[in-house]
Amino acid sequence: MLPEDIIIEPVITEKSNDVLQAGKYTFKVNKKATKVDIARAVEKLFDVRVLDVNTIAVSGKQKRVGRSIGKTSDWKKAIVSIDTDPQAKSYLTKGGKAKKVSKSVKNSIDAYGI
Repeated sequence: MLPEDIIIEPVITEKSNDVLQAGKYTFKVNKKATKVDIARAVEKLFDVRVLDVNTIAVSGKQKRVGRSIGKTSDWKKAIVSIDTDPQAKSYLTKGGKAKKVSKSVKNSIDAYGI
C-alpha cells in the first residue's frame, strides 16, 4: 500500500487538539493498515520520527432517515506519537569510532490542518 492510501485524513476534535502539545496526532486510516504500515506512512509523508502508534477500530452508528434504518461505515483511527525533540543517532563503526547519523526530521506535523 502507498502512504497516501494508508493515511486518509486527520481527525480534528477537541480531544485530539488537547494532546497535540504532547506530540500525539490522530488520523483516520485504512482499515487494513497495520501499526507498522501507519508508522512508515507518517514518517514518509510528514518527515517526522514516530515513537508509538495506537489504533482503534471505530464501529459505525445506526442512523435513521424517516422509516429507513441504516448504518454508517466502520473505520479505523490511529493515534501517532512523534518525537518532539529529535536528536542525532550515533553508533559504533567497525573500528570502534562513534559515527553520528544526522537525518534532519521535523518536531511537529505542519500540514495537520490547525
